[in-house]
Amino acid sequence: MYMMQISVQDLRRVASTLSSLKGRQIAEMHMRSDMRQLKIEMADGEMLVIGVASDDAGRPHLEVDVVRHVDEPARHQLEVGFET
Repeated sequence: MYMMQISVQDLRRVASTLSSLKGRQIAEMHMRSDMRQLKIEMADGEMLVIGVASDDAGRPHLEVDVVRHVDEPARHQLEVGFET
């Protein structure tokens, strides 16, 4: 069986992200069938995605993403008017 080597920085990033979710209610969890990605959906709609990916050299590493809702619409949008 192949054992993946994970860097300490990746483990710290995952631990920090999971710590920020402490005490929050989980609505659903989904694991991909190939076991390369875990998606945790929180009751408030945020999502945490932890996955295994390969870098350019083919070495595996962890990716951690938190998807949050934007409470306010973007204020720094560029508006462009068209003249006819």
